[in-house]
Amino acid sequence: MNEVVSLPGSVTNGESLTLAETAYRKLRSDIIEGVHKPGTKLRVEHLKDDYEVGAGTLREALQLLLNDGLVVAQGHRGFTVAPMSAEDFQDITRTRVMIETEALRQAIALGDDQWEAEVMGAFHMLSRAESRLGEETVETRSEWERKNRLFHDTLISACPSRWLKQFQHLLYMQSERYRRLILSEKPIPRDVHSEHEEILNATLNRNSELATQILAEHINRSLIAVQKLPKERFGKSA
Repeated sequence: MNEVVSLPGSVTNGESLTLAETAYRKLRSDIIEGVHKPGTKLRVEHLKDDYEVGAGTLREALQLLLNDGLVVAQGHRGFTVAPMSAEDFQDITRTRVMIETEALRQAIALGDDQWEAEVMGAFHMLSRAESRLGEETVETRSEWERKNRLFHDTLISACPSRWLKQFQHLLYMQSERYRRLILSEKPIPRDVHSEHEEILNATLNRNSELATQILAEHINRSLIAVQKLPKERFGKSA
């Protein structure tokens, strides 16, 4: 079976979480959903009560978020939610296109029948999640995000480069807050299901040139969408 690297914040059935990990995941979800806006100070003395943990545990959770790039440290002044901007997302997107298209190219060249089956299975689960997006709830958006992540992870899982996959995961995670804005604001019309289906078909046909072209266009459409959003949607950073 081809390896799919888990991202921070993903949930594994039967996984036992520490208090810090539980707080991390709750806090991470709130940052992604915009409960804590970009540029907002995260005061340990206030948040420890909101998340029902001690100050030390919360600092440990914030350190994990610092590693994710979702939180920034300000010397001895504590932690702040990482800023967002169209310029930042442009940098994320351009770098992700370079890395993810090369990883897909290598996966198509080396992937076996088992990899193809896993890609088809991931697409099927994503399709089911996409069909529920019209419900417009936090739960349906979170489910779509998990299945979208799984699909993109599985597409490149046959790539032999651990570093390409690692950097792709980091960039995917950095773009998550922007995708949530796109899902809620819908700044441009899109048929994301059709985009994913085109990537799938080109991949299964082993047409690496077409598959990577469609993948690049798919990722760049999110950048176009973000560029249509008003600056105030990015919080204090804009």
